[in-house]
Amino acid sequence: MKNELQKRILSSIFLISISFFFIIEGSFLFIFFISISFCIIIFEWYLMSKNKNYFIPGLIFLFFSFVSIYNLRVTTNDYLVFLFVTSICILTDIGGYIFGKLIKGPKLTKFSPNKTYAGMFGGYLLSFISIIFISFANFNYNGLNIFIFILIISTVSQLGDIFISYFKRLSKIKDTGKIIPGHGGILDRVDGMIFAFPVAYFIITKF
Repeated sequence: MKNELQKRILSSIFLISISFFFIIEGSFLFIFFISISFCIIIFEWYLMSKNKNYFIPGLIFLFFSFVSIYNLRVTTNDYLVFLFVTSICILTDIGGYIFGKLIKGPKLTKFSPNKTYAGMFGGYLLSFISIIFISFANFNYNGLNIFIFILIISTVSQLGDIFISYFKRLSKIKDTGKIIPGHGGILDRVDGMIFAFPVAYFIITKF
């Protein structure tokens, strides 16, 4: 568990750092960053779901997700919003892993045998650490709104993780790739994010 946790933490630090760099350096580099990520994820999705009837719907959703990511950055004009959502997803993942391994207990779903109820609550608990970003970002939300926002994004992130695990199970693979230590492919790393960002964009722009 220790080695696996170290890989996850180091991978998460790297992801946040490189995201931070491309986001604050300008819109062109940000577009380049998400475009490269999008191409890799599309390739991994293709390898996982080629010749499957869910390949095209998944492709359409991935395109919609990345458009939402770009629009969130442009609409808010604040890179901290992007990092705030990213941190919720990453901390949810790490919290789920730690509590799931330490406490174990009943399985959450048969689609993803490593997911437990303890891990689910651990994901919620650790995701609230992301609230430290509030001290840096000028969000016009009160405490209750922040709490609800984190709760929703953490929930969607966990559901996205389970959803992609379901398709990996159908494809009889463990990881979508090997590019990120401790997580496999890019899609393994951002499975929760590709669902969380469209929801975050809708909440922030509509409410």
